[in-house]
Amino acid sequence: MTLKEKIIHESLRQFSEKGFLSTSISDILEAVGTSKGGLYNHFKNKEALFFAAMSEARKIWRQRNLDGLKDVDQPIEKIKKLLENYRDRYLADSENFPGGCIFVTLAVELNNQRPHLAREVNEGFLRFKRMLKRLLDQEKNAGNLKDVIDTQQATEIIFSGILGASVMYISDKSKDTLDRNIRSLTGCTKPLRGSFSSVFLSILLRFKIYFFLSF
Repeated sequence: MTLKEKIIHESLRQFSEKGFLSTSISDILEAVGTSKGGLYNHFKNKEALFFAAMSEARKIWRQRNLDGLKDVDQPIEKIKKLLENYRDRYLADSENFPGGCIFVTLAVELNNQRPHLAREVNEGFLRFKRMLKRLLDQEKNAGNLKDVIDTQQATEIIFSGILGASVMYISDKSKDTLDRNIRSLTGCTKPLRGSFSSVFLSILLRFKIYFFLSF
C-alpha cells in the first residue's frame, strides 16, 4: 500500500468513527506515521482528502453491496441480496469502516456545518434510491407487482429502513439487532407482490421514525 493509499484508508476509518470535522489532520498523520509534508504532497488540503476518501468509500460500497447481484435474475430478489450484502459484507467491514456506514455518519455531521460536502454525500443517496426504484419498476413492469404499488413510495420506505438500520448499528454496534433489522426488511419485500399491508408499513415505519428521531 502506497503512502497515499494509507492516508486514504486511515481517513476512511477515522471519518466513519468520528466524522470529518472531529478528525484532525494530526490524528491521521499519527496513525499513518507520516509528516504533514507527506500528506500535503498528495492532498492540497483536508477537503481534497475528503473527496478522495469519498471516492474510495463509494468504490468499496459498490464492491461490497453489489456482489453477486448479476447472478440473481428477479429484481426484487436483487434487492433482498443487496440488503443481505449490506449487513454481511458492508457494515461488517470493520477494517475500512469501524464506525459503521461512513455516508450516514457524514450526512448527519455535515448537513448544517459543511453543506457543500453534505451534497457530495447526498448525491450518493440519490443514486442509490434511483437504483432501488429502477429494480422495483422492472419488477412491476414484469407483472410481479400489483398496480396499486407506488414504486417511488416503496423506494423511499425501503431506503429509510436501510438508513434506520444503519443509525441503530452506529449507535449500539449490535450485530444481533442489525441482523433482526435487515431480516425484517428482507421479509417486508414479500408484501410488495400483493399490496402495502398494515404489517409491512408498520415495520418499515418503525425504521423511518427511529432514523429521524436519531437526527
